[in-house]
Amino acid sequence: MIKLIIGVIAAVFVVIVGFLVIDPNVNNGTNYDTTIVSEQSTFTITIEGQVTKPGTYSMYEGVTMAEAITKAGGLTSNADTLAFFEDLVLEDKQTYYIAPVYNEDDVCNTNPIEKVNINSDSEEVLTTINGLTKTLATAIIDYRTNTKKFDYLEELMEVYGIGNATYTKLRNFVILHE
Repeated sequence: MIKLIIGVIAAVFVVIVGFLVIDPNVNNGTNYDTTIVSEQSTFTITIEGQVTKPGTYSMYEGVTMAEAITKAGGLTSNADTLAFFEDLVLEDKQTYYIAPVYNEDDVCNTNPIEKVNINSDSEEVLTTINGLTKTLATAIIDYRTNTKKFDYLEELMEVYGIGNATYTKLRNFVILHE
């Protein structure tokens, strides 16, 4: 019976020592700082449009559009790289849309969608897009001149007169850079 008790104690001792060697996170009596410097706060973003796996993703502070696109499985072959900035730092609870180059109803994808640059085109050019009136074109130019240039498509909804419905109508017909 004593041999059995000694055997059990020895086995428990071996298991404890084994865990200390295998798992470095187990405190072995030394006083280590357990703060993880690389730990960052997380938040969620939604990425829609021309990515392989559109959806809502948990990201970390400081993540860029390029990293979010990678997490969403990458771009589709129809993604318009002029409609987003890869180095844009993303914000919590924001939705980001990746616009198509070609009309999704065009099976052959032979004619690219005609687009305007909301960060540089004139009022006259902006109004060539169906649904973008002279009033909205002026408001877009005022916004980019007096507030800031557009960093992502959804910022169009910050322009006076552009709500969700108008934004949804326009988002495939605008780009952010050449």
